[in-house]
Amino acid sequence: MDTFFRQLNSKMEPSVQLHMKNVYSCVALSTLSAAVGAMVHLFTGLLSGGFLSAIGSFGLMMALMSTPDDGKNAKKRLGFLLGFAFLSGLGLGPLLEFAIHVDPSIVPTAFFSTCLIFACFTLASMLSDQRQFIYLGGTLMSILSVMTISAFLNLFMGSYILFKAHIYIGLFVMCAFILYDTQVIIEKRRQGDKDYIWHSICLFIDLIQIFRYLLVILADKEGNKKKK
Repeated sequence: MDTFFRQLNSKMEPSVQLHMKNVYSCVALSTLSAAVGAMVHLFTGLLSGGFLSAIGSFGLMMALMSTPDDGKNAKKRLGFLLGFAFLSGLGLGPLLEFAIHVDPSIVPTAFFSTCLIFACFTLASMLSDQRQFIYLGGTLMSILSVMTISAFLNLFMGSYILFKAHIYIGLFVMCAFILYDTQVIIEKRRQGDKDYIWHSICLFIDLIQIFRYLLVILADKEGNKKKK
């Protein structure tokens, strides 16, 4: 453990370490807010995930983006972040319902696997040579573009092979985004950008997308087992 902290101190100066602590605190709060949103969908009849929750989450993300950090509006911007996370969790409701219907153990398995993946790739990014993964950005965005087009085409083709390729490649890409986003945040802080609230939204999106992909993969595997 001492060796780990020595390596971390050698990679990141104290101001960057403090910034990352704030970022991960926001990610933790966002995850909690998303969990509340998911539970509202699953256990109450107050709200349900769907098209409107997706539009609402996008609107709150845009509101956060259009509200620059001025040092005095942190509570307001944190409210936008937590609202975005809540509606994102609400939007996961239908997928969670499906996974629970297939096998209730899928949800905790996916959650703990997501946390493990997130922690491992975060540490790998922090302890690696600085800027090593920043150059992944263009490649990852290109892959996402191809995936978006293929997903649209598969709506008409209905190919199961293309579907499986999409979810496994998507999981790989989101893991790579953790490496990329972490180093981008560190570099932005070194250049004077202290907006930890906006920085946290990138990692939260990575986290929730990994959870989504794992839910689909595990539900698909369990469904195939039951068919056999």
